[in-house]
Amino acid sequence: MTTITAMTARALPRAGDDRRDANAAAVLRTVLDHGPVARSRVAALTGLSASAVSRQVVDLMGVGLLREHPELSGTGTLGRPQLPVDVDTDRLAVAGLHIGVPYTTFALLDLRGRVLHRQEISNRGRTGFAVLRPLLARLPRLIAARRGERTVVGVGAVTGGTVDPVRGVTIRHNPLDWRDMPLRDLLREATGLPVQVDNHARALTRAEILFGHPAARRSVVQLFVGHVVDAALAVAGAVHLGPPSPTGDVGHLPVPDSDEPCHCGRRGCLAVAASDTTLFAAAAREGITAGPDRAGLIAAVREGDRRADRLVRERARVIGRALALLADVVNPDLLVLTETFALLDPVYLDVVRSEFALRSHLHRDADLLIAQQRGADALAVAAGAAVLGELYARPFRTLAS
Repeated sequence: MTTITAMTARALPRAGDDRRDANAAAVLRTVLDHGPVARSRVAALTGLSASAVSRQVVDLMGVGLLREHPELSGTGTLGRPQLPVDVDTDRLAVAGLHIGVPYTTFALLDLRGRVLHRQEISNRGRTGFAVLRPLLARLPRLIAARRGERTVVGVGAVTGGTVDPVRGVTIRHNPLDWRDMPLRDLLREATGLPVQVDNHARALTRAEILFGHPAARRSVVQLFVGHVVDAALAVAGAVHLGPPSPTGDVGHLPVPDSDEPCHCGRRGCLAVAASDTTLFAAAAREGITAGPDRAGLIAAVREGDRRADRLVRERARVIGRALALLADVVNPDLLVLTETFALLDPVYLDVVRSEFALRSHLHRDADLLIAQQRGADALAVAAGAAVLGELYARPFRTLAS
């Protein structure tokens, strides 16, 4: 990267220096969890020697990942090793793109996953490469205009469907009419930055592990319900990636009493029974909204329209049944739901939980089911987490890419 200074370059590992990068990752992740924190505490939590921690801290400060807090040193023993350290949220940033059906979300995040800027860009009904053409032209200007004094170290791009993060390719996204879209190469050419590409459910899961509920680090299932219905699984902090790249395909779980046609040729698949496309179309058919429109249905729900409330509750019950099946198969410590109306009003999350408790054969406590906690920023954070997850796992190697 052209932005790495001479000091930064010295801190980066030599090829094959995996142990150093692993130790740096352990220190960085511990500071993320506990910072501001003294080096001695980092050593106790990681099992590394005090001298090893001090070396890693110096190197991580050199590349802009950590900083000292002299004002928090207190009255303890004097000396540099006693100065608390924390994640540096001022020098570096990552860009994130969530490419959805109605719009693309662009965001800039700091190293703690906090959104510094978020902007929604309408896709204007485009499909295929037409979705990307204006975005590729505009993205470098968006990044340059919003980074301020920060160095942007990478771009995360997430979307629905089947995504191969190793090749950086969206293999299949039916609503966008994408097949083998080389997303990473296109974005890297446009921005000149390293790019990480992933499925949005996996990225949401990675964000939960990094910045969310502590139980997610043991095991978590994430269900995303939008125009695309996706799920992801993580165990012991590792997000599952199956061959050839999907986590799985919950979209074709059968939903009783649904006869909505699916692109697979069958009827009643979860991907259509629970999708935003189906929900918004139903609202338009019943005259709740003038057309298939998210904002119109949200407004109707907020205004107390009983027909809107009924449609949203019906979908909530479908989601609850799907989550019960997933929980019975996987038995995770945590279930996370990312869905518009569960975020909008806790009453709809309660409907999901009630159906979940009724249908689960394991009779798990419905409190293990939570709604995504970041609200409107959820997908922006997920997009940035595609880069931040790599940065926290392999800090020097990621910065050297």
